[in-house]
Amino acid sequence: MSRVTSSCTEAEARTAPLLPVTIPSPESPTPDGEVRDLNWSARTWVLLFVLCGALFLDGLDLSMVGVALPSIGSDLHLDGSSLQWIVSGYILGYGSLLLLGGRASDLLGRRRVFLAAVAVFGAVSVISTFLSNDLALIALRFVKGASAAFTVPAGLSIITTTYAQGPARNRALSIYTVCGASGFSLGLVAGGLLTEIGWRMTFLAPGPVAIVLLLAGLKVIPHVATARVDLRHFDLPGALTSTLSLLILVYAVVQAPNEGWGSVRTLGLLALSAVLMAAFVVIELRHPHPLVRLGILRSSALVHANLSAAAMFGGYSAFQFVVTLYVQNSLGWSPITMSMAFLPTGVLVVASALKMEAVLDRVNTTVLIFFGLLAFILAYVLFLRVDPDKSYADFMLPTMLLLGIGFALCFPSVSAQATNGVADSEQGLASGLLNTSMQVGGAVVLAISSAVLSASGTAPVRHELLPGMSAAISVAAGVTLVALLFTAARLVRGRARKDSGAIAAGNAR
Repeated sequence: MSRVTSSCTEAEARTAPLLPVTIPSPESPTPDGEVRDLNWSARTWVLLFVLCGALFLDGLDLSMVGVALPSIGSDLHLDGSSLQWIVSGYILGYGSLLLLGGRASDLLGRRRVFLAAVAVFGAVSVISTFLSNDLALIALRFVKGASAAFTVPAGLSIITTTYAQGPARNRALSIYTVCGASGFSLGLVAGGLLTEIGWRMTFLAPGPVAIVLLLAGLKVIPHVATARVDLRHFDLPGALTSTLSLLILVYAVVQAPNEGWGSVRTLGLLALSAVLMAAFVVIELRHPHPLVRLGILRSSALVHANLSAAAMFGGYSAFQFVVTLYVQNSLGWSPITMSMAFLPTGVLVVASALKMEAVLDRVNTTVLIFFGLLAFILAYVLFLRVDPDKSYADFMLPTMLLLGIGFALCFPSVSAQATNGVADSEQGLASGLLNTSMQVGGAVVLAISSAVLSASGTAPVRHELLPGMSAAISVAAGVTLVALLFTAARLVRGRARKDSGAIAAGNAR
């Protein structure tokens, strides 16, 4: 899921703290040519359709392929550790390059970056359909995630520079938010239907849609001239070291059950990942145009929002991966049955998308995050009662409803908290960090759960729990519990400061 806010300025669309380098050309939107009212032309609606369509495809693709994993594994003879890479490849490409994507859209032009990324997304979708080699599929999943990392900041930036701040932009961003949530939710249903035809259809389906969006985008996305730039503005060393560090970390965790957690290979890979991440920090401190200005992490609210988002999406990604394999490989459910089983979660997320703004105006975001994380933990703990003989209404429906409540409370709350109080010039950076945290959390926790699931080395047996299944779900619950305790501590500290302030005010009277 991609994060957007209900209102933002042009700076919010950027994912790095740079001064604007785009120069409007005569045919590009100017302050006088912005869409200011709600009486939109057909061209304005088509533009929003293109931008929302790209975001919709990002969520759709991730959830569709997730449903198809058991069929992919059966057809290509892949084990759980290989299957998790099909998901993690996309997530890592997306999360690790999101900040670079925002930088590129600023420097190279929003239109150019958006259309190029959509073209790559569509082409890779079609090419992936005809591949059977797992390494090739994983590599292209990474490329596909990387292309999504460029479409999201570029698309959001086009919205905030085309639709004037106020009612027009609020309407555009509300529609954009619903499309992002709907893509991930409806992808479960679409994935189930397409997998019934064949798992390759889940790879192919986004391709033609991306081509349609590309052709429409060529007609309606405004042209913007760009200033001359050089490679120093992109912070490629920072992007390279952070991406390699995350890839090596996930690889080390996934391979640890086979190599041994204390083996020289595993420890060496973990050490290399740490060295690369340390190099990234040094680069960011010294680079004249860093991807991440590390000083922004002094905000405790922003750090809390990012850690909560990482735990939220990480726990859910791991849970969905394990449950998808269980209900299809062990219980024998069809892909469409499995996707319909997850549908209540998606329905709650979509239904709440336009109503949470009013709740955020009245309730502290930390409180909402606390109860959202609590709903996630209860969902995972309830599922641990699972038994092959239990009915859907008994072992799964309560969990799906609680997951929907968790997302409805957590997702908009971490988005708001991550950007509240941040300077306008760094709103885009704060937004990019949040998205990155979610994707990285998803990849790392999924890798750990996958490693736990495959540690036994035994194959699934029909109508029995997967080997290591309870432990893998407990990982998701444990990570979420850590975030819940951190949130509770923040609430206690906030209450203590409030009480101290009240006492001080009383003594001053």
